[in-house]
Amino acid sequence: MTTPPMAQTDPDTSTPDVPDVSAEWYLEVATWAASSPGWAQWLIAFLTEALVVVFPVLFLVVWWRARHRPPAAYRRALLAPVVTGIAYVSSEAVKVLWQQDRPCRALGEVGTILTCPEVGDWSFPSNHSTIVGAAAVAVLWSSRALGTLALATALVAATTRVLVGVHYPHDVVAGLLFGAAVATTLPLLSRLPLPVPGNRPEPPPALPTSDYPPESSVEQTIRLYR
Repeated sequence: MTTPPMAQTDPDTSTPDVPDVSAEWYLEVATWAASSPGWAQWLIAFLTEALVVVFPVLFLVVWWRARHRPPAAYRRALLAPVVTGIAYVSSEAVKVLWQQDRPCRALGEVGTILTCPEVGDWSFPSNHSTIVGAAAVAVLWSSRALGTLALATALVAATTRVLVGVHYPHDVVAGLLFGAAVATTLPLLSRLPLPVPGNRPEPPPALPTSDYPPESSVEQTIRLYR
């Protein structure tokens, strides 16, 4: 009597502080991406870093368009990179306090597009996702059209962090929401008496001068000659 072959067991996805569904999705997405053609892997690895560079360009465009708008709009455009920086610093503080290990290490040997970050480079929340989430909402405060483009770019950028294998899905979702929440304070910051320059309205044009003396002077002159 032969012994039936042992069924292949699924990898253990039970990790402290990590939802099982997030770990399962990570394994499916990261494994699929790592088995994709070489050109696709290169494109994903390129996009995960290049898409972040889109947002400084959008900041510049928003600032340029806001130069002749009211002071509050100009200050919102000027402070957009500031709230993005605040979101990043806050996200980094949460990572240090939470200390969740990267999925490419916590779930065992997993084939990934990018090399797993070093120990101590924590996973939750995703800094990339926090930055693009905050930047997208900051742009949205100034322009609906550019903000829609920024939001779409942020979603793609956050998704690539799972595709390259360095973050769980819940890492990027938390990062997007956290960054967006920080950026909702932008209108409030733009109203505070901060040392931020605003666009000053141009002075009104000077009234045309006349070569004739004022009417009162003419009347006084006439009276003198009477």
